[in-house]
Amino acid sequence: MKTSNKKIITLIYLAALSLPVSAFTEQEVDKNEQAQKSLAGTWALVAAPEIRADGSRGETFGPNPQGLLIIDGTGLYSLQIYKSERSKFAAGDKSIGTEPEYRAAALDTSSHYGRCFIDTERNVLIFRIEHASFPNWDGSEQARQFEVKADLLSYRVPAGANGNGTTAISTWKKLH
Repeated sequence: MKTSNKKIITLIYLAALSLPVSAFTEQEVDKNEQAQKSLAGTWALVAAPEIRADGSRGETFGPNPQGLLIIDGTGLYSLQIYKSERSKFAAGDKSIGTEPEYRAAALDTSSHYGRCFIDTERNVLIFRIEHASFPNWDGSEQARQFEVKADLLSYRVPAGANGNGTTAISTWKKLH
């Protein structure tokens, strides 16, 4: 290759490096970072009702669900939701449980971990799920309409995302 061609290629390469990597403006990036920082902390579950496909309301995890959501400053998170009253395995050993015991254990618990972030443009909280108690969610990315008011975070799991046609609502209170 001729020296003049190498110079042109080098100039094109350097010019490309100076182009913006993202379509986001600095203001949009700042807005997303501020929103992300507002989520960092430890959250306790205060409610987890659901709206069924027929419009009726239910409580998959019972009247007093328990749960914890921990989000660090980089968006790494761990989330667990449990039915408040769970049956124990009669044998005291989960490796020899009965079919109804396994079914209850699976349905009375929802947990996943991974990374989360806020898309301020669409006003959605996005979970990039690495692993979940529901294996179909492993490796998925799920968006939730959300709002934060004072120390309460609330979001909706869209109908069908959990496989049963209901819209689940999770409300969390920030502990710190």
